[in-house]
Amino acid sequence: MAAAAVAVAEAACLNHISRESSDIRRLANFYKEIFGFEEIESPDFAEFKVIWLNLPGAFPMHLIERSPLTRLPEGPYSATAAVTDPSNLPRGHHICFTVSNFDSFVQSLKDRGIQTFQKALPNGKVRQVFFFDPDGNGLEVASREAP
Repeated sequence: MAAAAVAVAEAACLNHISRESSDIRRLANFYKEIFGFEEIESPDFAEFKVIWLNLPGAFPMHLIERSPLTRLPEGPYSATAAVTDPSNLPRGHHICFTVSNFDSFVQSLKDRGIQTFQKALPNGKVRQVFFFDPDGNGLEVASREAP
């Protein structure tokens, strides 16, 4: 049996997730409306705009104004690219949230015209829905595990 590796980082935890966008207000409104993020105090950077959001009990998200000088992609399956099918997301970059109202949540996405892809874990205890935010970032929402 191999010896357990000692981590370089001590007491590591998730601090925040960032998303770069050409329209941070549109993206902030999406995350507030769909997931219940709240805007929190944001620093005033001279060279670019930011909106900081927090999901109570979970994690902060920093929305950062896209630099027109960089060539970073919008997202792994950008909504402006040829590949916009959410069925690619189970194997692509995405953030996952868990909700207690899975069925009504999925229906609200459909009511808003958001294209989704649904599946379940192999044991069938957790259902999943995959979709994109307005900038083409991959998202997953999972149901709470069934007994």
